Amino acid sequence: MRRLLLLILIGFTVSLTSCRNDFEFESRTGGLEFSKDTVYLDTVFTNIGSSTYTLKVYNRSDKNISIPSLGLKKGTTSKYRLMVDGMAGQVFENVELLAKDSLFIFVSVTAEVANANPTDFLYTDQILFGEESNPNHQKVELVTLIQDAYFIYPGRVQNPDETYTYNELNLGVDGDGNPVSIRGRFLEDNNPNNGNELHWTNTKPYVIYGYAAVPPNRTLVVDAGARVHFHVESGLIVANNASIHVNGSPSTTAALENEVVFEGDRLEPDFSEVPGQWGTIWLTPGSANNQFSNLTIKNATVGILVSGNDGSSNPTLELENTQIYNCSNVGILARTGNIVGRNVVINNCGQVAFAGSYGGNYDFTHCTFANYWSRANQTCVTLSDDSINNVPTPLGSANFKNCIVYGSSNLGISLKKTGTIFNFLFENCLIKFADYSNQYANEILYKFSTNPNYVNCLIATNTTVNKPDFKNPTQNNFIIGQNSAAKGTANNTYSTFNDILNNQRSNPSDMGAYNWTTFD
Repeated sequence: MRRLLLLILIGFTVSLTSCRNDFEFESRTGGLEFSKDTVYLDTVFTNIGSSTYTLKVYNRSDKNISIPSLGLKKGTTSKYRLMVDGMAGQVFENVELLAKDSLFIFVSVTAEVANANPTDFLYTDQILFGEESNPNHQKVELVTLIQDAYFIYPGRVQNPDETYTYNELNLGVDGDGNPVSIRGRFLEDNNPNNGNELHWTNTKPYVIYGYAAVPPNRTLVVDAGARVHFHVESGLIVANNASIHVNGSPSTTAALENEVVFEGDRLEPDFSEVPGQWGTIWLTPGSANNQFSNLTIKNATVGILVSGNDGSSNPTLELENTQIYNCSNVGILARTGNIVGRNVVINNCGQVAFAGSYGGNYDFTHCTFANYWSRANQTCVTLSDDSINNVPTPLGSANFKNCIVYGSSNLGISLKKTGTIFNFLFENCLIKFADYSNQYANEILYKFSTNPNYVNCLIATNTTVNKPDFKNPTQNNFIIGQNSAAKGTANNTYSTFNDILNNQRSNPSDMGAYNWTTFD
């Protein structure tokens, strides 16, 4: 009986499978549909691989089909790479696609500018579905822009175990006396590949791997319109007695043709505003006469790190028309710094926009310190005289004139005084300080109406009082509107220079880096 049941079961199974056509495929060219008729791969640097892009292929018919040939028109010479059904390659045969099903094709490219069209620097190819000689064949265009660049990276030596030892910069010793170093190298006057690396021009972008360092007693000059891209865990170091001069100038078009831009090396739109893609611009102790004009710093961990000063009364860093956005930690982190800033705008920082720690001397005029980071507990400005070896560091001066200090969190400023010298002044500033729980009601540092450290300031004690009326803070647009509390409330004595857009300031002038304007 058991044998009879087994034979019946086997016969039933065979009869079912013999009636199915799931795995019968009809060879066909044509009739496919695609998620895109052209795949635009975003701009890449020469010989640097792109991100991977997705093309979806649909079989809308009721029949299983086999695509006789699928591949790049340029074949194995193409700089594009495909992955089809988990298989990497450039040419495929008999690619099967079930009825009413779809297929993913992943596309990437690594090419050099010499491979691109010399007139527009576009590198193109096609994915062909079927032989090109077949009148029913279909195609999807592939297009990407190849940019040439200067590449600055540390040298390396291959070890016997096939690992590499990279050049490193000596950063001194840690608290335990152990040497500290970081992957990188000093810039050179006459590099065999890049020429003069101490003069960055606007002829083509610069791409930095590791940390590029300005040697002692030298100055890095950055021309207007220069574009500098930092790889992950990369940045710029200015050594003892060294300087950097960023000589951007006002632009006349939306392309910001004269602005200098420091940002990451991921050029895809999805990465254009992503914080923390690279390290920092580090002005080490003893660096001097650093000047930034018409500069935008984006997507760093710390936009500018100022470690100490050169010991003179002159500013270690002068900032003019400088914007710093999307820093995962701090926009400007100054430790015993000496900074002068005019028309500085900072926003979207994981901890604080500007931190003046371990004392120092700071003077900011017509600046906008905002912070619309997506998580709570961030702030806009912090000042402290933290101790070094149990000795408080004096805050010699921290002057904020005609500034806006406002963000998405309740408290725009944070002050920490532990010593006796803690000199600060907010004059004609708009400050957000919504102390809903009255936590600071008895703290003299925040007595805005009676403390002489606040002169003619507007305090936003909630979200409806003394609003700055920013145009679009989530898009880093801090132009103020006609309903702004900052409109016409600045001290004209300090309004002796144009706003950050190079527009002449009105009289009475407006707080912050921008003149007010009408917008929807």
